[in-house]
Amino acid sequence: MSRESEAGQPGEAVTSGALPGTLSEELRAELVAFRRDLHMHPELGNQEFRTTAAIRARLEKAGLTPRILDIGTGLVCDIGTAEGEWRGGPPMLALRADIDALPIPDTKASCAYRSTVPGRAHACGHDVHTTVVLGAGLVLAELHRQGRLPHPVRLIFQPAEEVLPGGAPDAIESGVLEGVGSIIGVHCDPKVDAGRIGLRHGAITSACDRLEVALGGPGGHTARPHLTTDLVTAAAKVATEVPALVARRIDARSGLAVTWGRIESGHACNVIPQHAELSGTVRCLDLEAWRQAPDLVHGAIQEIADLYRAKSEINYIRGVPPVVNDPEVTDLLTAAMTLRRGPHSVEDTQQSLGGEDFSWYLEHVPGAMARLGVRTPGERGGRDLHQGDFDADESAITVGVELFTAAALMDGAAREQGA
Repeated sequence: MSRESEAGQPGEAVTSGALPGTLSEELRAELVAFRRDLHMHPELGNQEFRTTAAIRARLEKAGLTPRILDIGTGLVCDIGTAEGEWRGGPPMLALRADIDALPIPDTKASCAYRSTVPGRAHACGHDVHTTVVLGAGLVLAELHRQGRLPHPVRLIFQPAEEVLPGGAPDAIESGVLEGVGSIIGVHCDPKVDAGRIGLRHGAITSACDRLEVALGGPGGHTARPHLTTDLVTAAAKVATEVPALVARRIDARSGLAVTWGRIESGHACNVIPQHAELSGTVRCLDLEAWRQAPDLVHGAIQEIADLYRAKSEINYIRGVPPVVNDPEVTDLLTAAMTLRRGPHSVEDTQQSLGGEDFSWYLEHVPGAMARLGVRTPGERGGRDLHQGDFDADESAITVGVELFTAAALMDGAAREQGA
């Protein structure tokens, strides 16, 4: 007997542990094919027109009413609302996927579904994320037709996650959070086996900003540095002293770090230059420290520049804050995964130094992100993210869909009971 036929009403399912929403073999095969099609046709941020059209067509085939975002790519789609539009009542749970690819070549040598677009690849697993949310939407739409979806759910297919500061702010501006009470997402993790997820309370990713500094002076002869601004020394001091100053002006547990990736100045050994440039990143483990970071970094750079009589222009480019998992929403994902796959399927995970624009949603509503295992069990090493040979164990798609459907049913039943 299938789990679908065992389950009763959603409220009963939550208490009995027999939730509906597992996938048929037909749907599993369709979702794998959909993911492979996306993998073969990767599109960069804000250029995901084919991807958007494919998602839209499948949702409309299921009788849903998706809306393309105001920015031209990406979609939002409600399930269980009148005419596909939220009209009030208890807030919804949103399921979020990112749909863009990376500007790197696909280097998988023998793969039938490798990228057909030169210099473009789904090397971060966004094709898997998209397929998971699409699959969850199809399952939840069918449950709604059966009268077994306790509360409306929103699907968010967001463009441009890989483009700082991410596509999430534009999606939010398009109204995707209107009527949303909480939000969940997953990110592929090639260090976790397929069939498992990684979770943690609190920050699960880090903040990442970009920093560009231009220093200026009158220039001069290296024989007379006292008559001008010794700009090379000033640039060297900014490079070495600013990270140390910033680190001493905030709690060390915040992990705030300035790291330079480029420094450039001068053309001749006996000429003091007029210009110097530095660029790097600011990474931070803590949300409050990230909010303080621009002022701290600006102040430290200005102090050093003034000390060496150099003019400074600072371009501090906000990237993304850390993803800080809400405890209650994290517990929802834990409970949903445990119900589907057992307690062994959830493992603790560490905070990553990578950035994720899912964090922008959490500035407005509580939410949580899980790390979706995509490593084939028994495989050693694995293919890391943002590398051209990245691939995923496609059984992870089923895991992600059933995780999201369980979370939606459990959350929906709780919201209806509390209404």
